[in-house]
Amino acid sequence: MRPETEALIVIDMQNDFCPGGALAVPGGDEVIGRINALMAEFGCVVLTQDWHPADHSSFAANHSGAAPYSLIEMPYGPQVLWPTHCVQGSQGAAFHPDLRTDPAQMIIRKGFRPQIDSYSAFFENDKTTATGLEGYLRDRGITALTVVGLAEDFCVAYSAIDAANLGFAVTLLQGACRAIDLNGSLVQSRHDLQAAGVVLAA
Repeated sequence: MRPETEALIVIDMQNDFCPGGALAVPGGDEVIGRINALMAEFGCVVLTQDWHPADHSSFAANHSGAAPYSLIEMPYGPQVLWPTHCVQGSQGAAFHPDLRTDPAQMIIRKGFRPQIDSYSAFFENDKTTATGLEGYLRDRGITALTVVGLAEDFCVAYSAIDAANLGFAVTLLQGACRAIDLNGSLVQSRHDLQAAGVVLAA
């Protein structure tokens, strides 16, 4: 077992991000076995879940004539317009059936506010609206995080960078992640992760 001060953060292991889903990450389901095994090592396990209303502003379908994966400017900065995914209560928003959920003590739902997207487990994309995860981890005495899940270059990376900026010691296990790699996003995210002090491990 890891020390009680360490937590495992499992990002968005949901049907829509796995093969066959609305926003499938290539090989997304390949990491489930390793993630399940990792849960046994940690006394604190947190799952995150993308949880969008159908009218979410990050969906291309909600912008007339907009193509999926195009960029628009939102009040909080540039926003990728995604295919409709992880709609609240849908099968796509459910955790992958092979993922162990019983070991998790906390599930953080993010992206439920219609006008702002939320990649990070800690903050929405305005970088100020908190999810409450930091407070939960502080109250449990957690100082170090291992971050895994989907997608490495978006929600995993944003979560890991925010955690490092908040003062947690953060390790991202690349072998327990898969990436979208949209227009070079994987290389850029790894540069940003290292600059923030996140340890990239296999």
